[in-house]
Amino acid sequence: MKIRFISLASGSSGNCYYLGTETYGILIDAGIAVRTIRKQLKELGIGMETLRGVFVTHDHADHIKAVGGLGEKLCISIYATRRIHEGINRSYCVSDKLHTSVRYLEKQQPLVLEDFRIEAFEVPHDGIDNVGYFIEADGKAFAFLTDLGEITPTAAEYISKANYLILEANYDEEMLRMGPYPAYLKERIASPTGHMSNADTAAFLASHFTPRLRYIWLCHLSRENNHPELAYKTVELKLRERGIEVGRDVQLCALKRTTPSDLYEFE
Repeated sequence: MKIRFISLASGSSGNCYYLGTETYGILIDAGIAVRTIRKQLKELGIGMETLRGVFVTHDHADHIKAVGGLGEKLCISIYATRRIHEGINRSYCVSDKLHTSVRYLEKQQPLVLEDFRIEAFEVPHDGIDNVGYFIEADGKAFAFLTDLGEITPTAAEYISKANYLILEANYDEEMLRMGPYPAYLKERIASPTGHMSNADTAAFLASHFTPRLRYIWLCHLSRENNHPELAYKTVELKLRERGIEVGRDVQLCALKRTTPSDLYEFE
């Protein structure tokens, strides 16, 4: 079976990822406009009618803007914990409140959706409730951790089982410190329930690397406090210090904030 992955957007302006087979797929988050999702998938030959569900990580606007339109107008199931669903329906950015499209899931209780085995797990962030996703299909394991302040033992356990890892590298510490944000926002970003820095992500990956890991995509890069080249280089150098060569031992990519990534296909 061929498994396809693409990031449609990854950053503070909006987040949306597609994972699918040759005939159907799912979205992880939907924080960009429905028309944008439709257009970008159409360019890949993927119709909206092939989407089996949207799996939401938390209730912040940049992850849920399109869930109302996808769920209530296009009748696509929206999966999230009960508390995340409560946050979605209270959010100012969701004009079409969810009713018929609501699907509940529980953390660390696997859900089977056709060929996908999907498991949500707790991550530390400051939404009303926050999860990462571990998704298996045809012997391939993907871990999505898009917003988290630190990597807990639970998160580390799921990462250790992944072949394909989507992991936050939100900010460069010096750029954040010297940047234009007010002090309270800088503190929130750098807190254990905020976001992961390039250095944090690099240090974790270097010390927890396993040979089963084939691809790392750095996600949710800040516009004001990071650059794709900087995030990439920070991780690459730290891996190299441990004798792990990008391009030989693992593939590494910093995802684009507002435009699609390449389409990745895995046999």
